[in-house]
Formats: sequence, C-alpha cells, structure tokens
Amino acid sequence: MSKLQTQQRLEYQDILDRYTSGCKERSLHKTGLEYERLPISMVTNKAVDYSSEFGICNFLRSFAKSENWDYITDDYNIIGLKQGHNTITLEPGCQVELSIEPQFKIGDLEQNINELDNLMTPILDKMGITLLGYGVSPVSTHKMINLLPKRRYAIMAKYLWGILSDVMMRETAGIQVCFDFESEEDAMRKFKIANKLSPFVTAMFANSPIRGGVDTGYKSFRALSWLNTDNERCGFASKLQDDFSFDQYIDYIMETPIIFINRDNVPVNINGKINFKEFMLSGWEGYEPEMEDYLLQANLCFPDVRLRNFIEIRNHDCGAKMAPYAILALYKGILYNETALDEIEELLRPYNYHDFSELRYNVPKSALESKICRHAIKDLAKEILYISEKSLIEQNNGEEKYLDYIKEFTFEGITPADVIIRNWNGIWNKDIKKLIKFLSKS
Repeated sequence: MSKLQTQQRLEYQDILDRYTSGCKERSLHKTGLEYERLPISMVTNKAVDYSSEFGICNFLRSFAKSENWDYITDDYNIIGLKQGHNTITLEPGCQVELSIEPQFKIGDLEQNINELDNLMTPILDKMGITLLGYGVSPVSTHKMINLLPKRRYAIMAKYLWGILSDVMMRETAGIQVCFDFESEEDAMRKFKIANKLSPFVTAMFANSPIRGGVDTGYKSFRALSWLNTDNERCGFASKLQDDFSFDQYIDYIMETPIIFINRDNVPVNINGKINFKEFMLSGWEGYEPEMEDYLLQANLCFPDVRLRNFIEIRNHDCGAKMAPYAILALYKGILYNETALDEIEELLRPYNYHDFSELRYNVPKSALESKICRHAIKDLAKEILYISEKSLIEQNNGEEKYLDYIKEFTFEGITPADVIIRNWNGIWNKDIKKLIKFLSKS
C-alpha cells in the first residue's frame, strides 16, 4: 500500500466520538486492572532476560502450549499472549503484565488473577523465575537489562528524554486501575478528583526503596523515574481547572509531539518533528492521519491519569498480592459514589494545582511524611481511606475488606517501603536475598 492509499481521513469529530462512546449508565460501570510484576531469577536474583533458555520468551512459549493461548507478535518476536479479553504482555524490560477483562466486582478480578497465577506458577517454578510485586528492579539496573525486541520500544528508548527514562522503561513495575463514567461531566469530575488523589495514593502504596542492591533514599524510586521521563507527555494532563472537557484533553494529546505512526504494521519514525495537531492539518510526507494514529499518540502520552473511553489511573508502585485490590477498592469507594465524591472535593478544596504539583515532587522521597501546604498528608490519607471505606460499606458488596491491606500501613503512618527500609537496615543486614525472599512471599 502506498502512503496515499489510506483509510478515510481522520476528522476531529471521530476522535471526540471515541471518548463520548465511553459514557455508560451507572448500572454498567465496571473496574479494570493492569498488573505488572518483575521477573527475577531465583538463582541469581537478577532480572530475567528475554531470549535465554530460561528467559521470558520460552516462558511464554511454554504457557501458550500448556494453556492454549494465542501469541501476540511483533516482527515475528513473541511479545505476549492472549485468550479472549485477557492478555499477558511484556513491558520494555520484560516486566510481565496481566490485563484482565473489566468486571463489576473486585472479587471477580481477584479470582481471575489467582486462576492465572495458578496456571503460570508451575511453569515459572520450573524455569526458576519468580514474579516480584515490587516497584523497581532490586538488583539489575537498566544497563544490565536488554530491551524487549519490540520495534515500538526501540523507537521510544531513543526518543524519550529525561535522565531516568531508561529506568522507567526497563526497571519499573506498576499497577493501573480503570473506571467508567456516565457522561462527559461525570468523566471530568472523576478525572480531576483522580488527579488530585494520585500523589496521595502514590505515597500510600510506595514500594520501591531498594534499587541496584542499595537503599536509594527514596521510598518510591519508580515515582522518581516518572518525574524524570519526558515531561511533555507525563505528569498531570491538565491544570485541574473546573471547566476541563473532552476537547481540552484531546488538545493535550494533539499538542504533544508525535514519536511515530504505523503503516502496514511498520513504524514510520516522525521523531517529534510535528505534533498531532499539525499532522491533522497538513499530514506528514504523504501520510494522512487515521484513527489508529490518534490512538497510538494517546497511548504514547503517560499522564498520571489517562483518559480513554474510560479513566485509567496509573501512578502506583507494584506491591504485595493484595495491593492491586486495595487500590481498586480505594478508588471505587470514591469514584462510584456521589457522596464520597462530594466529601473528597471538600477535603481537597483548600489546595490548588501548584500544591498538588509540588506534592508530586515530594512524594517519591518522603511518601506519607510529605506535606501539602504544611498539612501532613498522612492525616489526609486517613481521611481518604475513611471516606472510601464508608462508601464501600454503603455499597454493600463486602468490598471494604480489600482496604484492610493498606489500612494496616496508613493508620500507622507508614508505607510498604518503610517496612522494607526498616528490615533492610535491621534484621536483613542489607542482604538482597532476604529482600527478594520477603517480596516473593508477600
């Protein structure tokens, strides 16, 4: 196909329709989960590579053969597996991500994850691999971790600027949660509240202090890496203003430089020479914009909260087995209850955009010891938990139990990272094997 033989030219209304198509009546609102973990060798404690005999590619082959999953490939390389709406995919440093079909109940997501883990565990054990619920590679740094052979990642690695972009791509693992909306007004309200909550929740779930075998001095080194990765496409996607809209979010995506587009499944490198708004106006060297180009562009922007035809909240360190469900429950209690939304808005009303932005930069180092306008966020975090728990009790699905994991930390004013740091400097005596054993069991 030549450059000019493309699909019907993309119009702005087509893009807007993608967002409005997400509007659903409340009875249809579900929650979704993307759950990344770090593959670590139980023999060497180092990150597992892609292509060795006991590498991630052979794990995917074995699992696909055993459980009849289909390959996801890129230029003939296996980069993931799929079965129905569920996928097992690989991040740039071979981090293993489970993406589960959204469900009405958190318990159904938990059951699906547990079933998948039960299928994967015998194969992983046989290959000497453990999947760590942790936010950053504990031993291997990015210079020791080869990039997954996926063409998109090679282009991104060359393009993304920021002193820790390689750390973000190759070393980190996170938890992303997704929620529905009823209307544009509902979407924007939830979007703004999720952005305001995001630094608090990052702090509560901080879980990446040890990196490269040393205490970094940060409680979430993963969060630090995102602060130092291409600020044009990371951070907050808006100034959190009251009149924010789908149109303004689309403008944010369009004003971001284009890294590349795809044609005939082959990347066309644009390397930031134009943004998407310019592409819509004038095309690029004979290529005209298509919907897939916009979706790729939106996917290559990485704000803390990302708007699709649902809301994706993406700023949490990977944690212990119950951490994903605690995050889901925390946000579900707030975002799916009008009274809870009102109470959170009132709680956070005294703070402005600059206060939340400053908090984002303090949280990676200090987590719950951070302050916002001289107010200790550990106290606000307790209020946030209380509001969510009260809402979940009112919803009467028994999902408040999922908050127990994080309540144990937050009500003591500590985070998972604080426990690790205390043990690291105490009974573990800085022994990386003890850290990995602890993380493997948690």
